[in-house]
Amino acid sequence: MVEIPGFIAVETGDDSDLPLAIAWVLPDGRIKHTLIQPDDEWLDDEFNELNGYSLEELHSFGASPLDVIRELEGDHFNATLFTAGISGDEAALARLFDTYGIDPFVELAPADSLYPELSAGEWSRARNELFGEMGLEPLRPEHEVEVMLRLHERLVVS
Repeated sequence: MVEIPGFIAVETGDDSDLPLAIAWVLPDGRIKHTLIQPDDEWLDDEFNELNGYSLEELHSFGASPLDVIRELEGDHFNATLFTAGISGDEAALARLFDTYGIDPFVELAPADSLYPELSAGEWSRARNELFGEMGLEPLRPEHEVEVMLRLHERLVVS
């Protein structure tokens, strides 16, 4: 059986670190995904780019930032998680943790670092091709995690 790395992705508003949705893979290959209720301090009086979500939708269907942190802690405490977009995901997670004055208990690393045998850009090209094959959207965190997981299975098994 292939060991599954901890993949994570965070959806943010355009050009911001406003976390809107998050997904990560569990050790058994299942994917957790939720919308995130924005903290009042995250929102300013100006227009916030919410990637097509409404504030009502995020508040109704999203989990509180603290609940997201607790879930992540239960699944990946003191773990290194792998992401396709490290800087954006890091900034969004930092905002989640900073809201409660909590030190991050996960470290992020680029997903392509799991495959030292691939030359620069090969992982990204394979990832983009898989998005196309699967008909998924790169900006959705649950799709991003699904593609990283399936690509990992292909690269490790082949």
